[in-house]
Amino acid sequence: MAFDYDLFVIGAGPAGLAAAKQAASYGVRVAVAEQEAIGGTCVNRGCVPKKLIVYAADFAQSNQMAHHYGWSECQQHFDWTIFIKSVHQHLDRIHLCYYEQLQQAGIELIRKHATFVDAHTLELDGRKVTADKILIAVGGRPNKPDIPGIEYAITSREMFHLPYLPERLAIIGGGYIGTEFSSMMHAFGCEVSVIESEAMILSGFDDDICSSVQQGLSQRGIRFFTNSTAQKITLSEDGLLLTITGEGQETIIADTILVATGYIPNTKNLNLEKAQVELGEHGAIKVDEFNRTTQENIFAVGDCISRVQLTPVAKAEGKAVANTIFGNKPQKLNYDFVPSAVFCRPEVASVGMTEAKARQKFGQAVKCYCTHFQPLLYQLSEPNEQITIKLVVDEDSQRVLGAHMVGEHAADIIQSLGVAIRKGITKQDLDETIGIHPTTAEEFLSLS
Repeated sequence: MAFDYDLFVIGAGPAGLAAAKQAASYGVRVAVAEQEAIGGTCVNRGCVPKKLIVYAADFAQSNQMAHHYGWSECQQHFDWTIFIKSVHQHLDRIHLCYYEQLQQAGIELIRKHATFVDAHTLELDGRKVTADKILIAVGGRPNKPDIPGIEYAITSREMFHLPYLPERLAIIGGGYIGTEFSSMMHAFGCEVSVIESEAMILSGFDDDICSSVQQGLSQRGIRFFTNSTAQKITLSEDGLLLTITGEGQETIIADTILVATGYIPNTKNLNLEKAQVELGEHGAIKVDEFNRTTQENIFAVGDCISRVQLTPVAKAEGKAVANTIFGNKPQKLNYDFVPSAVFCRPEVASVGMTEAKARQKFGQAVKCYCTHFQPLLYQLSEPNEQITIKLVVDEDSQRVLGAHMVGEHAADIIQSLGVAIRKGITKQDLDETIGIHPTTAEEFLSLS
């Protein structure tokens, strides 16, 4: 059978774009369907605009510290509307760059919603196309709890389109998104409350790291309600009333309520059943180690398979699928040493095993090296600002199993350590390495 395309990609986010470009490099016919802006969640309502907001918030903190470094105080005003307009102008430039890259690679971009007719046929708003191989890279969508009044709340998607900064912000969820927005919006002067169902924020990170970052954010003035659950939202003359239950019942008054309770696979309205593609828990697409679905010619990558919901992982999965199908290079990913970061202030980063996971696997052979100290930057201004660094080590082999950090430049430092840990670096290797002084990273070389 002759097909219209060798590969058809549903979704032009990081995973879909990476797969399409890699496949096109092998000289095959590729098309991508995307009904929204190119770049997916990361570019349009995630990593990129969020990091720009982090930078804007950092100026507020720097200005507060400046007089300790000899700068005279002056009155400054932050204009959210000017800033957010600049953000969207930058995103427009990224969209244009992506579009030009697709054109140069000979990849057809179809601005329509794709649904399955059968395993090789897709319908795009009335037009039918066929493909030998199909890749599903539709990402995820915000998960909203089913509580009364949830229609008054917004998700991270709408945070980048706020017409003005709220004076009072309540955030339901203390994961990546909730923690980052709590830090950023507080720096802009918002009164922020975070509601988290677990005992600490950032579930999944090392316990010492979770404790350290929550303490740091609390010292900045962010209120945390842990072991608490949102029950209902009501509209009143004073604003939005968020009722929560934990040890007792409490009502939080807010101008804006952000729901940040994670993402779920965006697999609705694809007619996957017509292609006999099976779904698992929470609508995630079932795939094997090579990202092949239950239909032999259909693959899936990124947030819609719910393995590791991170942009670099999605891109790597997309490239791996293209190499497997068209490069005669069967490729599967190793998820053991995927670094991650939370761009709050203080910043959080981690790679490898947490202490809890290491003890599950290695038991008493695990030894942890952890220290807290005040960085030089804050010694003139913020006496309570602390950095936490931690190494998880297998004492029998001396191999470093994990590295974790809370503090300035955590993401860049852990990123570099991630390469070494993946290659099997030992505690002795770190001890024998000469550091750069004075830096934060050198402290990883002298832990005892």
